[in-house]
Amino acid sequence: QVQLNESGGGLVQAGASLRLSCAASGLTFSTYSMGWFRQAPDKPREMVAFISSTESTAYSDAVKGRFTISRDNAKNTVYLQMNSLKPEDTGVYICNALDGLENFWGQGTQVTVSS
Repeated sequence: QVQLNESGGGLVQAGASLRLSCAASGLTFSTYSMGWFRQAPDKPREMVAFISSTESTAYSDAVKGRFTISRDNAKNTVYLQMNSLKPEDTGVYICNALDGLENFWGQGTQVTVSS
């Protein structure tokens, strides 16, 4: 059974940093592309950052230059380093694993940025 367990969210002030983690189990982690998505109230889910199995990365324009995605295949974990947080970064951050045929989602971790 595939599980994606996110952690590291919290309540911070604007300008602060957070590091999110997503620990994966039940899959061959190194072969999956991993992504972080954000779900804000009354807004569609949006892709924030993506890292392929070969460690190519992509970011939404909203977070480019502030967020960094990375992965540790030895720990089956993907990270999202979030710097210079803004109130508009508030939302539930959800981990995604994709290998082209299978697509898995975590439950998410709440990030709230106060102004």
